[in-house]
Amino acid sequence: MPKTTYFTATSIDGRIVDEAGSLDWLFTADHGGEGGARFPVFFEAVGAFALGATTYEWMLEHEEMLRQPEKWRSWYGDTPCWVFTHRELPAVPGIDITFVRGDVRPVHDAMAAAAGDRTIWLVGGGELAGQFADAGVLDELVLGVAPVILTGGAPLLPRRLESDRLTLTSVEQFGQFAYLTYGLGPEPRA
Repeated sequence: MPKTTYFTATSIDGRIVDEAGSLDWLFTADHGGEGGARFPVFFEAVGAFALGATTYEWMLEHEEMLRQPEKWRSWYGDTPCWVFTHRELPAVPGIDITFVRGDVRPVHDAMAAAAGDRTIWLVGGGELAGQFADAGVLDELVLGVAPVILTGGAPLLPRRLESDRLTLTSVEQFGQFAYLTYGLGPEPRA
């Protein structure tokens, strides 16, 4: 079974977007190299990935993916993608995207079959990653902590996870970002 990882950027105060739904704050800090030095290393091991509708729509709008589908392919290659949504969304032309809704477990099974022994990446948002955690199929958090405090916006993971479920496995620095990697264990029995 492949490892399922929520790899995301976050502000120091645990936000993944600001109050306006913007990621502009993310691109103002030194990532430690072109495109962020940590992400390309991570993505080399990814065999499938999933994101929520809001994240997908942000990518379509801000990166003009419908007009420039070659951008998607240059970043993610032929890696299959699942988008969780409750509404109709346009597909990026020529890209392997499956639109899904409902329970994450059967989708995770399909992603695992596609990924083989490679990593399943949860892009965002936090609620989607929380659903994978609730289902017991989230194995790891990789948090790129940006040098910014937002004070509002969408939370990193809108779930309470106690220290008995999280094990710090790695701390790295790339530019101004601190990357914290936590293994996620099962929920403790009451």
